[in-house]
Amino acid sequence: MSIDPVVGFFVLGLVAGLLGSDLKISGGLYDTLTLYLLIAIGLKGGFELSQTEVLHLVLPIVVVVVMSAGTPLLGYQILLRLGKLPHPDAASISAHYGSVSVVTFAVGASYLARQGVGYDGYLSVFLVFLEFPAIIIGVLLAKGINKDTQWKHLAREVLTGKAILLLVGALLIGWIWGKEGGAALIPFFQDMFKGFLALFLLGMGLVTASKLDDLRRVGKFLIGFGILMPLVSAVGGVLVGHALGLSEGSTTLLAVLYASASYIAAPAAMRIAIPEANPALSIGAALGVTFPFNVVLGVPLYFQMTRWYYAAF
Repeated sequence: MSIDPVVGFFVLGLVAGLLGSDLKISGGLYDTLTLYLLIAIGLKGGFELSQTEVLHLVLPIVVVVVMSAGTPLLGYQILLRLGKLPHPDAASISAHYGSVSVVTFAVGASYLARQGVGYDGYLSVFLVFLEFPAIIIGVLLAKGINKDTQWKHLAREVLTGKAILLLVGALLIGWIWGKEGGAALIPFFQDMFKGFLALFLLGMGLVTASKLDDLRRVGKFLIGFGILMPLVSAVGGVLVGHALGLSEGSTTLLAVLYASASYIAAPAAMRIAIPEANPALSIGAALGVTFPFNVVLGVPLYFQMTRWYYAAF
């Protein structure tokens, strides 16, 4: 079960942070790398979409989104009943785990490329649609259908946030111009993808090291939750992907999406919708536990899980 070398840069950043090194990734560079990854993933999906009958994707998208609701709903019950967390915190954390991580998706795609396993580029369409439903579910779990909830502000925050805006925008550009029309972009946004991802993961390692103090606050239960919940969600992703007739590579990426936890869109939305929730718990678990687990061990494990299931059924 080999690990992609780009993950080595995450480990390098993590070790550097823990050792107190003066290695830094500036905020400006970090933002630039984030923009690059979002555009690159969106473009790849758009190029694939331009060669696909869009109507054929409607049913898979609906199934993938509906089934993804299981993660926040199950997570909420576990956090509330077994973890004895306060109602707002349980709802907020479940929203983070029901939403998705673009970077974990990128690591999964990079891993598959190294294994020589193909996948459908339109998986980035799933990525877009999986970003916000869990956030809505989290708000409903915390407050129900309440007229006091700032739905308009929340919708604006989620839909105009850089993650959704750039993913959708780049996807549309790739779809409209197609691979031939966008050929000049391919050397930069596809051929150099791994190098930029390695730099980003180096920065993420440093960020994760700085968040490890939050683990003291999240406690042993949330550390366990941050490892076990992705495993359960990944199994759901494998089952859904197989039922939809997706390839092994596409199902692996769907499992990666289901297993990931948001640390970009969800935190911003939860600050608006559930201000009484403690963000240190959500971000500490998502970024301090689940993200490193997924990029180092989870992605290869989900790939093997998919292979085992497809071989058996």
